[in-house]
Amino acid sequence: MEVYTAMRHFADSWGLLAMALFFLAVVFSTLRPGAKISADEAAKIPLKED
Repeated sequence: MEVYTAMRHFADSWGLLAMALFFLAVVFSTLRPGAKISADEAAKIPLKED
């Protein structure tokens, strides 16, 4: 039961912070100026013929 309590306290504090930072990084990388170019290139991958 000690391990569960320790992991829960860790998840409540540092885990929440880590998830928030990850979310902000994903939002930032999606909205950055060069994201449209790389997204357009990735969207064309299934349509390329080998």
